[in-house]
Amino acid sequence: MSVETATTEPTTLPGLETPPDHPKAKPGHWIERGPQKRLMVFSGRSHLPLAAAITEKLGVELGEIELGTFANDETYCRYHESIRGADVFLVQTGCSPVDKNVMELLLMIQAAKLASAKRITAVIPLFPYARQDRKAKPREPITARLVADMLQLAGADRVLTMDLHAGQIQGFFTIPVDHMTALPLFAQYFRDRGLTGDGIVSVSPDAGRAKMAVRFAEMVEADFAIMHLSRPGHDQVEVTEITGRVRDKTAIVGDDVIMTGGTLLKNVEALRAHGARDVWVFATHGLFCGDALERFHGSDLTGIVVTDTVPIDPTRKPPNMIVLPVSGLLADTIMNVFSDDSVSAIFGGENQLF
Repeated sequence: MSVETATTEPTTLPGLETPPDHPKAKPGHWIERGPQKRLMVFSGRSHLPLAAAITEKLGVELGEIELGTFANDETYCRYHESIRGADVFLVQTGCSPVDKNVMELLLMIQAAKLASAKRITAVIPLFPYARQDRKAKPREPITARLVADMLQLAGADRVLTMDLHAGQIQGFFTIPVDHMTALPLFAQYFRDRGLTGDGIVSVSPDAGRAKMAVRFAEMVEADFAIMHLSRPGHDQVEVTEITGRVRDKTAIVGDDVIMTGGTLLKNVEALRAHGARDVWVFATHGLFCGDALERFHGSDLTGIVVTDTVPIDPTRKPPNMIVLPVSGLLADTIMNVFSDDSVSAIFGGENQLF
């Protein structure tokens, strides 16, 4: 007994016949139309020189955007070119005035969302409110979490930041967070100066930065020490003990941010008292609030190294301060995000130093 299989031709509704010169579409799971992937970079008003340096490395021009302030101190934002379907990167760092810069970034994100950008990445070299990442005392806000919520609510699809104060901030987001570190830049600088080997000690300013200090010690083949602190109040610190040998050595203290400089100068005093021959300090974010820069003129520091994640006034900069550019690192990371390549590969997989 044989079974015959019946086949039927697809029917075409009257008036919807395919024209003879139109190729019949092949069935599949998607339709390809290209090339449509566009990288566009826009900047807020927080750090225009950094954004310009990033676009120069990328080989593109900064996008045209109008940012202004109304008479009642409200912020205005409007893109002056089409960003429909574009991969948009918005550069805005968390320097002063912090609240206005945060609000400006939120408006830029929402405007890009409403203008049908395909993907919006907030490039925030210094994440604002990163130090308020937990409740240290009763009835305090966790402001870093609030900033994360606002960025996502505004419409950000991705956040790109550098040397967070605490790794747990990444957990405040439900969108991808690409974390970069300036540690390789600092290690290369000190190696180029010959500050490597047995006569060098990498010093952690507190227990929270110990892992980073150990990693830096490996990079420059140095010893490791840690400072134990007590904090009687905001931006106040007392050094209680130093674990590790620093006598007759060059101490290099690394931190994520310098604000008032009070903690840093206390660290220098303690290291000198324990017999350190020279004391260097590096930090990714050199905020230097108020008259902090003036406090370093004539200080007992051998040198201080920071990056340009936030603007630094060159006229107030101490003579022993070196500013390393991060535009190349940011440009490489932006290009890898745009190309859907690995970001951690830029740092050899060592970009989560918490």
